[in-house]
Amino acid sequence: MKRLHVIFFLLCTSASWGAGLPVPSSAPTLKGEVLEIKQVPNYTYLRLKTADGESWAAISTAKLAVGTEVSIQNAELMDNFKSTVLNRVFPRIYFGSLAAGPGTTAAQVASPHAGLSQAETPNNVIVAKAQGPLARTVAEVIKQSSTLKDRPVLLHARVVKYNAAVMGKNWIHLRDGSGSATDATNDLLVTTQDQAKLGDVVLVKGFVRKDKDFGSGYAYKVLVEDATLRASTD
Repeated sequence: MKRLHVIFFLLCTSASWGAGLPVPSSAPTLKGEVLEIKQVPNYTYLRLKTADGESWAAISTAKLAVGTEVSIQNAELMDNFKSTVLNRVFPRIYFGSLAAGPGTTAAQVASPHAGLSQAETPNNVIVAKAQGPLARTVAEVIKQSSTLKDRPVLLHARVVKYNAAVMGKNWIHLRDGSGSATDATNDLLVTTQDQAKLGDVVLVKGFVRKDKDFGSGYAYKVLVEDATLRASTD
C-alpha cells in the first residue's frame, strides 16, 4: 500500500465533506533552496528552488530562513491542491517531513504523525451521557462497534485532543469518563469538518466505522466519521 505520510499534513478542509481528495503520486526526497515562506497554524509552506525548477512544499511548522537549503523526506506530490487557509490552489505541491541538515534543528524534524499521537490526558473527565435513542457513551461505542458499524450515534463528551485540517478534516479525541485506559475503551477518535477546542464539552453525531486503515501502519479499530459537533453547556 502506498505510504500516506502526506495525507496527515493536509492543511485545509474541503468545502464539502463529500469532495474527494486528489490522488497523490510519490517522490522520495525533494531538495532545494527556500525562496519563500508562508506560515499557517501548525504548518509551513515553502517555495523551493530545485534542480528541476521551482516547487512548493508543505511541512509541519518550522522556523526557517529564506536561502536555507532543505530536504523534504517522504515527499508526496499532490495536483491541484486547494488551501482554504491561504485561499489559493497549488497546481503542484509536495507534502512531507523536514530532514535534518544544515540550517535545521532536531526540533524542526518532526514525524508527520507526531501530532496524532500526543493526546491530552486530563484527570477525572466525567460528562453525562447524551439523551435519545442514538445516545451512547465512549465505551459503549467502542465495545459495541461491531453492532454499531456504519450506524449513527450521539455522544456527549469532552474534547481531550484536537488536530485541525488533517487529511481534509479535523481529528478529535473524546472522553466522557466511561471505559478504561487498560482496554482502550476510554478514548474515541472522531473526524469532522466542525471546529472545537481542547476542553470543550460537545454533542457529537456521526457514523461508527470499524477497522479503518489509512495505511503506513495507521489503522483504527473504531472511530466515528462524518461527525457534526455542537457545543454543550452541561
